[in-house]
This record gives sequence, structure tokens and C-alpha cells, in this order.
Amino acid sequence: MSREMKDSGVEWIGEIPKNWNVQRVKNAFVRKKAEAHQENPVVLSLARAGVKVRDLSKNEGQIAESYYNYNLVEFGDLLLNPMDLYSGANCSISMVEGVISPAYINLRAKSGYSSRFYDYYFKTQYWSMAMFAHGKGVSFENRWTLGIEELFNYKIPVPLENEQDKIADFLDGQCEKINLAIEKAKVSIEEYRNLKQSFITQIVTKGINENDTMKESGIEWIGKIPASWKVTQLRHCASIRSGITLGKTYSKDTELVEMPYLRVANVQDGYVDTNDIAVLQVSKDEIEKYSLSAGEVLMTEGGDRDKLGRGCVWDGRITPCLHQNHIFAVKVKEKLLNPHYLEYLTASSVGRTYFDVTAVKTTNLACTSSSKVLAFTIPLPSIDEQNEFVDYLKEKCGCIENVIFKKEQFISELENYKKSLIYEYVTGKKEVPEI
Repeated sequence: MSREMKDSGVEWIGEIPKNWNVQRVKNAFVRKKAEAHQENPVVLSLARAGVKVRDLSKNEGQIAESYYNYNLVEFGDLLLNPMDLYSGANCSISMVEGVISPAYINLRAKSGYSSRFYDYYFKTQYWSMAMFAHGKGVSFENRWTLGIEELFNYKIPVPLENEQDKIADFLDGQCEKINLAIEKAKVSIEEYRNLKQSFITQIVTKGINENDTMKESGIEWIGKIPASWKVTQLRHCASIRSGITLGKTYSKDTELVEMPYLRVANVQDGYVDTNDIAVLQVSKDEIEKYSLSAGEVLMTEGGDRDKLGRGCVWDGRITPCLHQNHIFAVKVKEKLLNPHYLEYLTASSVGRTYFDVTAVKTTNLACTSSSKVLAFTIPLPSIDEQNEFVDYLKEKCGCIENVIFKKEQFISELENYKKSLIYEYVTGKKEVPEI
């Protein structure tokens, strides 16, 4: 028998059980703002994965001159990020003690209210963009923040305390199962990606004829290759061009034309993402100079270490289209090198190792140069063999990519199911089953 429901009067909550009521955050929580005044505190960070202890020795993220005035965090405090209202569930209960930036909001539940229950509730508010709608700032992209007054007047559903705990316990158990399934799927995806890279590496260094006589390549991370193959630097079978520098100034009499261009973010592993193409004003002579041609291999100059030097072939779907200066356009000599074969080379352990060894690295990022790209030493079969390998790899890798795609879809479905499940229970649409 379903329980009786009533209209909560709040659009983003909807109907709630008849014995629940609606209050405001200020009725349920107090804000903790006490400064820790500790000389060597345990510094915490808040992310969607939860509250973590920061390792300051790695110099990751923003490093403060002093943490003396950071706010004290105790076990069970509910932390919210009021500055990021659209990228995910930026709230979590702290399971550790320490200090955190006063930019975050630290809430302590009053008697009769469960932080665990409201952690789940606030997550639904981030996901549904309900909290975003109450933010203020210069623009959506810049300093869009939920003020403390808006937060304290934010409406919340209020079951009895024992029911709050019961719902939180149930969701803990259900989310643990869902998260475990998601983690297993992610591990499986990584295994398939490793399998794909191993398969590519095998083909671009050994070919598909198991009976080929082999010889030493002379390069440690290439190993043995078929005796009929060559080993050469990319400079002997390709040329390279950098893109246009952003932020240029022009004289008043220069005629400018608005053109689409590719940024580093558009160049992904094995494909070009054209869903978000930027435009810029350029002179007419720059259009010809920086326009991409179909068949050119795009390689990023800097960024994530695992993506550096990872090539993808431009298919010319937008014409004309320019590229910014942090993207190299590699034009192959077609009689010597198939551009798709070069793409596979950059995806193999041969390419990944070379660009990792030769990169200039920081903590999370790395960069390369046009000279290092041209110095990329590659195993080079005949062009006919390359064409054969490309067709073979497209078919085999396509099967692996299809499996990965289905697993990613499964993860997305689980994530959406988890969000729906949490929403339905914290708003009373569903009742925790009796054991």
C-alpha cells in the first residue's frame, strides 16, 4: 500500500510524504567558521570523490601562503562548494579532521537532523542544477556562487530523524553496490584499452606475418622488426606546421574574416571533437597559411602527459578550418607514410614511450616541440603493407572500441540510475523497504 503524499510547494522537491514537512537549511544546520590557528595543520580538499587530505609536497592545486586562518573541520561535518554549482555533486561529509579553505561552507547538523541524509539531498540539488538557479555572480562562467544567505534560506524536505537515518543507511548500501559495479566496468574498460594498445603495438612493430624474419631496430622501445622494414625519423617522410597564435593584434586597415579553428581540447585520442568549435578573426592571408587539409595528422604540443603526441587524422569535415599554435599539423609524404598508420604509431607503446621520454614535464602536464615530433623514430614498412595494416587495425580496433563504448554506456546508465534512486528516496517518492 502506497503512503499518502502531498505537494511540498517547492518545484525542485515535488511531492513528499504527508508526514514530512519543508523547512530551510538554517533550521537544520549551523555554519562553522572557526579558524583553526594551527601551525602545521592537516589540510583538506573537497572534490566529487569526497573530502581528502592534501599532499602539499606535490604542489598540486592552489598552494596558500599560510593555512593558519583556514577553518576547522571535524568528523561528520558537511562541506559544500558554493563556487562550483554545475560540474557535479560538490558536497561531502568529512570522515577526517583537519582544516579547509574558508571559501567552502562547513555545516554542522543540529539535533534531529542527519548530515548523511542531507549530503544525499544536496547531491541531488547539484545534479539537477537547482542550486545553480539560486547562484549569483558576474556570469555563469565567472564567480557564479551560492551565497550563504541563499543557502540558509534554501528549502529542504524534513522526515523524522529516524527515517532520515534509515534512508541514509539504505542509500549507503545501494550506492555501494552501484559504485562497485561502476568501478568494475571502469577497470574492464582500462583492460580493453590496454589490450587495444598492445594489439596496435604488435602490428606496427611486428606486422601480421608471423613467419617474417626479424632484425633489431636499434631502438629500445621498438625492439625487433621485420627484416624488410626500415627505421627512420619522421622528418624523412613528413613535414610539420604550427598553428596561428591567439590574441594577435592587427592594424586598423587590415580586413579581418571570422574563421573556425581547432583548439587543443578538440584534439582527442584518435578523433577530433567538433561539437564545440571556436572562431576567431584573422586576416585573409592567414586563412591559407593556417588552414588544415584532409589527411593531416594533428598532434598536441602540450597538455596531459598521457595524451602528448597522440595523433589523429583530420578528415576535412569543416572547410576551411584553422588550428591554434599549440596543435601541430603533420603532413605526410603519401608515397612513404599512410597518415592513419602514423596515428596508430602515436597510439602504440612506441609513440607513448617516445613522447614520455622526450617531453618537458611538470607535475601533471608535459610539452614537446616540432623538432622532437620530427625526430620521432618509427618502424617503417612499405606503403602497401601500411595500407594493409591500417585496414586490419581499423576492423580489429573497431571491435574493441565497440565493447568499450557499450561499457561506457553501462556506466552512464548506472550513474543516472543512482541519481534517480537518491532523488526518489530523499524526497520520499519511494519508501525504504522493510527487511
